[in-house]
Amino acid sequence: MALAEPPLDRSASRERPEAGWVERIPPVWWALGLFLLTLPAYANDFILFQVFGWTFILGMIALSLMFLAGYGGMVSLIQMSVAAMAGYMVAIFGTSGIAEISMDLPWWLYVPIAIIIAAIFGTIVGALAVRTEGIYTIMITLAIAAAFFYFTRQNYTIFNGYTGFNLVVPPRLFGVDWREPMPFYYLTLGWATLAYGVVIYVSRAPFGLALQGIRDNPRRMAALGFNVTAHRVAAYTFASIIAAVAGILLVWQNAQIAPGTAGIPAVIDILVIAVIGGIGRPIGPFIGALIYVLLRTFSPDVLLAFGLSGERFKLLIGLGFLALVFFSPDGVLGLWDRWRARRAQMARDGGLR
Repeated sequence: MALAEPPLDRSASRERPEAGWVERIPPVWWALGLFLLTLPAYANDFILFQVFGWTFILGMIALSLMFLAGYGGMVSLIQMSVAAMAGYMVAIFGTSGIAEISMDLPWWLYVPIAIIIAAIFGTIVGALAVRTEGIYTIMITLAIAAAFFYFTRQNYTIFNGYTGFNLVVPPRLFGVDWREPMPFYYLTLGWATLAYGVVIYVSRAPFGLALQGIRDNPRRMAALGFNVTAHRVAAYTFASIIAAVAGILLVWQNAQIAPGTAGIPAVIDILVIAVIGGIGRPIGPFIGALIYVLLRTFSPDVLLAFGLSGERFKLLIGLGFLALVFFSPDGVLGLWDRWRARRAQMARDGGLR
């Protein structure tokens, strides 16, 4: 139902034209953009490459999950497997330390091939998963993710089994070594920004609006003439492309790809990241990814300082995840919204007095 609007002051509208999209961007976003663009000027290589580079990559994979769950109502646990598939295809069709398997194709050929194959893989899984609902969707995608992990671990002809591939590095373009901390930071930042912008655009496009309608009431949307199954499968394809790009960046960052990249713990981590940040908005996965990376990177040192094993960092992540879900099902963004609403209510109450 549309909200009532105040009467239009036509004289004012003639004097002051409608604000463009640049003016509608909140100041906090300009501040965040300036911070990210200038971060290499005052951050060391470890922060750029390991912390923020990894954050942007995991955030993109979690963003693909957020698109399916937040806009489509489909919780998929296959996104990390799709990313790993793209990483494997880069190693197989590109250059790696396993010369007897890698085909050594040029980058402008193996990168699109990797994205296409990963997207096809995600689409096939989606075509199977959309015919189920609720817990069954989660279980079928988890089962396929587990099958993919064990297949890559046991297959030595294509995936080189348990060892995987090493020395998988990005191509040297424009005289730049893109695996150096600063270039890699800007590379991941650029792709993460593009992925975020595309998700925002698609969510407001007719396809995204139809997908949200299907999430809320699939029977009504079907009665209106929308192909519910086709929209859901197309959503899997779109999300798989985002995860595939992130998978390529991930294998370039690690310079290797192995079955553990798509292991069950990694699959669950993506779900945890999306939920911690907030699965209802596209910025949430990146917030969750930053929290996860900071805990994953620095919590072992904190635990060791207290005489505990550094391997227990996942206990901290798990406890934090449980507490957050209990107090705020909407994740960190939900806590932020509640805090802002409480402050606004206090301000109104103070004004009434």
